[in-house]
Order: sequence, then structure tokens, then C-alpha cells
Amino acid sequence: MDWIKKITLAAALAGLVCVVYSCRISMGLAPISSIDYSKVKTITIAEFPNRAEYVYAPMTTEFNQKLKDMFIQQTRLQLVNANGDLEIDGEITGYNQYNEAVAADGFSSKVKLTMTVNVRYVNNTNHEEDFEQQFSAFQTYDSSLLLTDVQDDLISKMIKDITEQIFNSTVANW
Repeated sequence: MDWIKKITLAAALAGLVCVVYSCRISMGLAPISSIDYSKVKTITIAEFPNRAEYVYAPMTTEFNQKLKDMFIQQTRLQLVNANGDLEIDGEITGYNQYNEAVAADGFSSKVKLTMTVNVRYVNNTNHEEDFEQQFSAFQTYDSSLLLTDVQDDLISKMIKDITEQIFNSTVANW
């Protein structure tokens, strides 16, 4: 009888170990700003026009709103229309899709959708931090799907990625 209890206890412990090791806790860093609020109090974010060859109108509106929301939610900066202590402007310069993978039959199996944004950043309290830089993100989707069916979801993911890149490069000093 004792050996049954020992085997049961060992099995329970082994099961517990498996459960503990199979559970994964995903921890990420939320964007954290490193702004000196004694010097920097306002931010101006201009509307980014879409100058890509392929224009999808909802993308422009969503990008502009998400970029502003990122700075409003993650900092104590006040959004002003002009002459902010920090100024961000630019344009969406690319929105393209490319065949990424080829199946055995010779046809495309995956399509890569890419979004590129050009950003000009001016820190009016410290011009050494000014820059102009391009930020890109991409998502892939199965070529058996139509772009119109997956476009909104993929654009949301790319916009989230690009706005975090911009935030990190401007005020998070990453």
C-alpha cells in the first residue's frame, strides 16, 4: 500500500512539474517614456498624409489616431496644434504586398504586406535629439485569402508596431 502512495505522489509531482513548465508567462515592457517634464510639456503631432502608391483610406485615419493616442496615453504631454516642445510629422510612404513563399505547384503561398512611414522628429528643448527616419512593419497572410478580407486586421497590427517604434525612438530613448 505504501508503494501505491509513493507512486501516486511521484506521479502527482511529475504532473505538477509538467504543468508548471508548460505554462508560459509572457511579460513585455510597455512603452515607458524618459521625458524630463520640467522642460517638455507639449507635443505637436501633424497629420501624416498617405503618399504610398497604393492608398487605403482607413489606414491613414487609423494611423494618425493611434499615434496620437500612444503619446496621450503613455505620457503626460499635452497635445497642441502647433509649436509643441516636441514635434512629430511625416508621411506614409509605402503600402505594398509581395509574394513571399512559393508552394510546390509554383504559385505563391504567402503574401507579405508592408507599411512604411517616414518620420521627422524635432525636440525644441534639445535639438541634438532631432532626426528623420523611416519605420516599417509587415504582416504575412495566406495567398488563398483576398487582401480585402484580411487587410483591416493586418493594418491594425502594423500600425501598432510602427507607432511603438516611433514612440520608443522619440521619447523612450530606446
